[in-house]
Amino acid sequence: MAIPNGAGGYQVGDGNLTEVQIDVQNTPTSKAAAATLTAAELTGGIVQYTGSSASLTLPTVADLEAVVSSAKNNSAFNVNFINTGAGTLTIAVGTGWTLVGTVTSATLTSAAWRARKTGDLAWTLYRVA
Repeated sequence: MAIPNGAGGYQVGDGNLTEVQIDVQNTPTSKAAAATLTAAELTGGIVQYTGSSASLTLPTVADLEAVVSSAKNNSAFNVNFINTGAGTLTIAVGTGWTLVGTVTSATLTSAAWRARKTGDLAWTLYRVA
């Protein structure tokens, strides 16, 4: 089924303003120590960190693009990091990534990020909240 296109935009659903939009959410990834995330963990949308101060490293862009092979320039997805651990969580780059925004999250805080394909084997991760 094609999504209706009218007046330069796309309408999801039948236009009922009170209609709840339901998405699919995989089981969140949980990490308790420094690790390199897999592309599947990153694209799952929620990563919970439960350990002491450490870094979570993004997967290489090559690994990411193997999972999201249909992504074109300006394709994007959201990922949220929830730090319930006892120390600071730091997001570290993997090959092909650029990070924009504060890369640390204090204990008991969350950070919302938007990943955007910016070129061949190039993605940027923007902290949006």
